[in-house]
Amino acid sequence: MKRLLTIFLTLLLTVSLLPAGLAIAETEGDYEYTVENGEATITRYTGAGGDITIPSTLGGYPVTSIGDEAFWGCRSLTSVTIGNGVTSIGDYAFYHCTSLASVTIGNGVTSIGEWAFTFCSSLTSVEVESNNPSYMDIDGVLFNKNGTTLIKYPEGKTASSYTIPAGVTSIGDSAFDQCDSLTSVVIPDSVISIGYAAFQSCDSLTSVTIPNSVTSIGGWAFNLCDSLTSIEIPASVTFIGESPLSQCDRLTSIEVAENNPNYKDVNGVLFDKAGSVLIQYPAGKPETEYTVPNGVVSIGTWAFFGCDYLASGTIPNS
Repeated sequence: MKRLLTIFLTLLLTVSLLPAGLAIAETEGDYEYTVENGEATITRYTGAGGDITIPSTLGGYPVTSIGDEAFWGCRSLTSVTIGNGVTSIGDYAFYHCTSLASVTIGNGVTSIGEWAFTFCSSLTSVEVESNNPSYMDIDGVLFNKNGTTLIKYPEGKTASSYTIPAGVTSIGDSAFDQCDSLTSVVIPDSVISIGYAAFQSCDSLTSVTIPNSVTSIGGWAFNLCDSLTSIEIPASVTFIGESPLSQCDRLTSIEVAENNPNYKDVNGVLFDKAGSVLIQYPAGKPETEYTVPNGVVSIGTWAFFGCDYLASGTIPNS
């Protein structure tokens, strides 16, 4: 009896230490899910893949959410239809679903998390029901409802060039990430911001013109754009995130408009306007040695990442 009482008290203590409202995972068919406030969230898919439709209920509860990482790495998944009952798609929900070719989003989805459809190399179309209040698609490209933010250009599209529609003001984080087929992208004068990793790993991108409307370029925006040879930053840009052009193997020059108030280039190397911060050294510069200029007090994060030609460098006392 004493042993049973000890076990009972241990279990009681364990339950009492659980976070309030913690949902316990359950399973039905190919899905693991949790229930909170009478609504089910898919936390993991365990099925064979192929073409699937998200179930409207699990365990008798309406499915309203696809949780973070729920389908991460489901490489056999080929298409998914998300019904009208689902209101949110979590961060990384379909990340690295390499066979996923098409996604249909119902009219109930009002929230799509970060990197939800990234590393989906076969994805050619994201379609949104026309009466969805928060999102829309234009030729299979995902936008917010009023068309001001380009959220995701499908990585599996085979077109070599793309013109972003006029009226877009923001290119979202990772919007073109992994779009290997694109050789050129036309950015309209309406765009104000280019998001974090927006064009990361666009291996075939050879040219991009940043218009004078752009004020912000996120970190890693053009990281791993191996075919990009040069880029010009206009006078309008007032913010550049860390390592915007690292590991661009053929990039030999970063040019900045002379009247830019916050940034400048010195022989194709990107600095802040005062010359005190070295932000980015182009990875494709053929020189084997480089002397950081006097007056530089900080070398930015990943500033020389991927600079395979460099054999030696000199860092000043400043």
